[in-house]
Amino acid sequence: MTSPSDKTREILRKVRQVEIRSRKFVDDSLVGAYHSIFKGTGMDFAEVREYFPGDDVRSIDWNVTAKMDRPFIKLYEEERELTIVLAVDLSASGDFGSVYHSKRELAAELASVLAFSATRNNDKVGLLLFTDEVETFIPPKKGRQHILRVIREILFYEPKRRGTNIPHALRYFNRLIKRKAVVFLLSDFLTDDLMAWIRPATGVKDELKKTLSLTNRRHDLICIEISDPRELELPDVGFITLEDAETGVQCEIDTSDKQLRQVYAHQNARRRETLMDGFKKSGVDHFSVSTDQPYIHALRSFFRSRKGAGR
Repeated sequence: MTSPSDKTREILRKVRQVEIRSRKFVDDSLVGAYHSIFKGTGMDFAEVREYFPGDDVRSIDWNVTAKMDRPFIKLYEEERELTIVLAVDLSASGDFGSVYHSKRELAAELASVLAFSATRNNDKVGLLLFTDEVETFIPPKKGRQHILRVIREILFYEPKRRGTNIPHALRYFNRLIKRKAVVFLLSDFLTDDLMAWIRPATGVKDELKKTLSLTNRRHDLICIEISDPRELELPDVGFITLEDAETGVQCEIDTSDKQLRQVYAHQNARRRETLMDGFKKSGVDHFSVSTDQPYIHALRSFFRSRKGAGR
């Protein structure tokens, strides 16, 4: 039987492992890319200096100029500090992983890389954990201990619910955070809302799309789709029992049936195509990561593409 002290040591060990791996990826190139694409929210007054020919006359500080009897100008610098919020889907489907680790573990590592990148740039980081309700919210703060707490919560928080409701989480966030923030939404997007985009007759097909659009207008929303290869294609391994992690519904299928595997792959390809189209129509930046591939390549590629787009 595992004692509380053993469990605590195991949690600390796991968090430390994630920190070490994350810090290895947060190198100068990644930090530089982060800094270049996430701009400050305004300009702060820095100092005044004497006017030189060629300076913008609109920057002249007339009060200082009158006192010193020669022209001085105001200098400004970018208000660098940003608020980063990691909105992480903790629904039961995130516990699935057929390769090296679960989708939830992948989300934790990716979120920690983003958090440490933000810390290197002196930005604040907050955390919102949700299922079909908001499970917990940690207000944005700075510092290593705060980041370690964020990682620990993503890895070990035990959600009270099993479902997924992304619009509810985003509406909660929009009510809570008034000042513009950068929001990373990490989810597998296996939701009833997404299926509603495919089946318009349900009458709620636009809820997710509208909430994504609204959040992106108020903030800088970036969606990260986290998937596992077995969610896209089935292996030929005979009879298996599938269970919906969020509802508990089970069914037995014969994976040796080629037509069944083709239907499964087609439906999931259609689901992802619908998701990507929804992101595009919502004007939301996004990228995808999978449990069978290094996420750092996808993150760097996203940073490069966003910088190239001038966002």
